[in-house]
Amino acid sequence: MYLSIMKQIPLAERMRPKTLADYAGQHHLVGPQAALGQMIRKGEIPSMILWGPPGVGKTTLAEIVAHEVDAPFYTLSAVSSGVKEVREVIADIEAKRGSLFDKGGRAILFIDEIHRFSKSQQDSLLAAVERGIVTLIGATTENPSFEVIRPLLSRCQVYVLKPQSDEDLMLLARRAIAQDTALAAKHTRIDESEALLHYAGGDARKLYNILDLLLTSEVEDELVITNEKVRQRLQENPAAFDKGGELHYDIASAFIKSIRGSDPDAAIYWLARLIDGGEEPSFIARRLIISAAEDIGLANPNAMLIAIACAQALDRIGWPEGRIPLAEATIYLATSEKSNSAYLAIDSALEYVRKTGNQPVPLHLRNAPTKLMADLDYGRNYRYAHDYAGHFVAQQYLPDKAVGSTFWQPQTHTAHEAKLGERMQQLWHRDTTETDTTP
Repeated sequence: MYLSIMKQIPLAERMRPKTLADYAGQHHLVGPQAALGQMIRKGEIPSMILWGPPGVGKTTLAEIVAHEVDAPFYTLSAVSSGVKEVREVIADIEAKRGSLFDKGGRAILFIDEIHRFSKSQQDSLLAAVERGIVTLIGATTENPSFEVIRPLLSRCQVYVLKPQSDEDLMLLARRAIAQDTALAAKHTRIDESEALLHYAGGDARKLYNILDLLLTSEVEDELVITNEKVRQRLQENPAAFDKGGELHYDIASAFIKSIRGSDPDAAIYWLARLIDGGEEPSFIARRLIISAAEDIGLANPNAMLIAIACAQALDRIGWPEGRIPLAEATIYLATSEKSNSAYLAIDSALEYVRKTGNQPVPLHLRNAPTKLMADLDYGRNYRYAHDYAGHFVAQQYLPDKAVGSTFWQPQTHTAHEAKLGERMQQLWHRDTTETDTTP
């Protein structure tokens, strides 16, 4: 009966460490000489954002911090909590401050997936953090520079958690086999680890999910882990080791390739899979912005505006209504004309720069804020385009050695970009039909 109950609790939860000594990985943060580790041991905890991919121990580290400093621990999930819940928690902490803080410390408020909080929700945290009512620990898989408002970010230390190394994953696997009652009852052992580590991919939660899957599907009295057994079980149930992510990268790739391939039905299908699989709406919005720039580009510049407006709408209206602008932007991008000329142009220019180094700026293009610079001919003979007919005058803008180089090639299959190409050809009297972008 006990084993049956234990098996219903995910292995990742059964094996969650309680102390810093049991915490595996992230030695650059919590090792004996690491700054965060020293602060935890001294009980001096700043507000912080823990940024890293799934399964690297963000939530666990937050719980351990609270345990190590003996601080009251409050937790909210940005998926299910709003401004009302934040204010209620802060009010409860304020009401209990005298009785809770016998040691003069502060309560820790942990917010999982803080990147899902809107601006107004994040604003509701500011006063409590500023006044020292709470020590905020936020966890995010997304770049906090983009997802956390600047006033809140400026009051937090950002710590980057790395994917677990193979050594740390094997330590966790062996620890689970030695300590977990259900795995021990199966006399579990690891004969081969390559597939186990490959599919875990630096994610401890995936590692535990794979072990859970092997455990529940093993009919023999002994569980012997081999590469073939891992591959076979995952082929039979490919989503089991990626719970919540649903093959995140494969589906995201199919989503973008369907937009690029101008198939709105397929694009909407993969969008639905991302949403149903629990993907971050902000992640989807960023992929749409990238697609608008990379795959549509100058064929339809409005695509970028639509994608950015979609991201802004998500921030304003939240979820689940945000699925509607995501769908609108997805269909717009999928049905739009396509061009990757801007993408090719910048890569061509970068390749040229890396090959040729830092070529000097022509003197007539340089700024001359001082008399000395003017005496050295900085800015001399520069012709101001707005002083000429049509607001254009032909002059050299590239470095001397780059003159004649062509990086942008307009793609004439789209009306808008073809018009841009024609205008440049008329202004510069040059042939824009060449495909060679090297000087």
